[in-house]
Amino acid sequence: MLRSRTVHAIRELAAQGQSIHAIAREVGIARNTVRKYLRPLPPTTPVPPKRPSKLDPFKDQIRRWVSEDRLLNCVTMLERLHPLGYTGQISILKAFVHSLRPPKAGQHPVRRYETKPGEQMQFDWGEFLYDQDGRRQKLYGFTAVLSYSRMRFVCFTKRCDTPTLIRCLMAACDYLEGLPHAVLTDRMKSVLLQMDGTIPQWNPLFADFLTAIGVVSRVCRPFTPQTKGKVERSIGVIKQSFWPGVRFSDLFDLNAQALSWCDRRNQQIHHTTRARPLDRWVEEGLQPLPAGYAWERFRTEERRVSWDGYISYDGVLYGLPSEPPSAGSIVQVSVQRDRLTIWRQGQQLAQHVLRAVSGTAVPHPDQFRTVAPAHTFRARPEPLAHLVEPAAVVQRPLSEYDLLCGVEVGAC
Repeated sequence: MLRSRTVHAIRELAAQGQSIHAIAREVGIARNTVRKYLRPLPPTTPVPPKRPSKLDPFKDQIRRWVSEDRLLNCVTMLERLHPLGYTGQISILKAFVHSLRPPKAGQHPVRRYETKPGEQMQFDWGEFLYDQDGRRQKLYGFTAVLSYSRMRFVCFTKRCDTPTLIRCLMAACDYLEGLPHAVLTDRMKSVLLQMDGTIPQWNPLFADFLTAIGVVSRVCRPFTPQTKGKVERSIGVIKQSFWPGVRFSDLFDLNAQALSWCDRRNQQIHHTTRARPLDRWVEEGLQPLPAGYAWERFRTEERRVSWDGYISYDGVLYGLPSEPPSAGSIVQVSVQRDRLTIWRQGQQLAQHVLRAVSGTAVPHPDQFRTVAPAHTFRARPEPLAHLVEPAAVVQRPLSEYDLLCGVEVGAC
């Protein structure tokens, strides 16, 4: 097949009155090829008229079902069309309804929202499965992304409740070295309890945290996760790039690997901004982190001490000393790096090295030092009651009662 430029040259030379022999010599091709491209085009074959379909009389009714009733189930449509006289099959109906279906989510364009430096940070949770001795286990991955620079932070936890969410946000702000003006996430219960009309009812602990550090909370509209598309995409990247095949000995090792992965990613060119997140992060101008009690107090959680002197944290039991007695009381637990500290009424009771493996117990050396053995409790005196003799009842004749009341008794 000749190129369009050569075909155009053949027809141009023929229009000038040159012979086929001269055109073939000029272009450098065979004369039969010149004759082929100088022949008139064959007439187009007329399109045969479209045969009427058994569905044609019912198409207007089907359109009304789709537009007015939002009916898209073809089986239900077929049941309704049969009483109206439709005798065709469901395959014709499906082919026609397919063109009337609304576009699926993700098939229509989505407007991209860009924010100013330091204005917004998006965060969300993702579920990650791993194999442990042939059994499937689950961890929760927290991801935070600065909307302007695309700086990313990732950490993994055993739970995703409100205290854990606050600690992860604090870790993200420590990593990013500052606070954004606002945070954006979806309507999880650890953030938003419910909507009272247009008034949000925030989770009290989460609202207290953001109010104390001066950050505004925002949530997406229902069923619109693309509003926080930056962090949604980041979770997908983590599942596709970091998680497949990752090997870790415990949660500390996993988070160390995740932090190294974030450091590498934040130094690579971002596909959207065409710049390194680390370079744009300098332009963020984040607010400084709070200092002292205003910041550290949110690292604490409340726990109840069991009657054998343990508190449970992330599936691990940590022991407390027997003095002062604390069994059954409420204590405060704070985590700083790899240390877990237990407080009660401002007094530090114990400090342990964090353990990552659930189901283990870490006793305290003085946990049972002043606790008496169990058999000594049986020797304690029990409460005692006393049974006494009832008072004697004096029997008197009825006439004495008559005299006492001044009644004369006649002789019988």
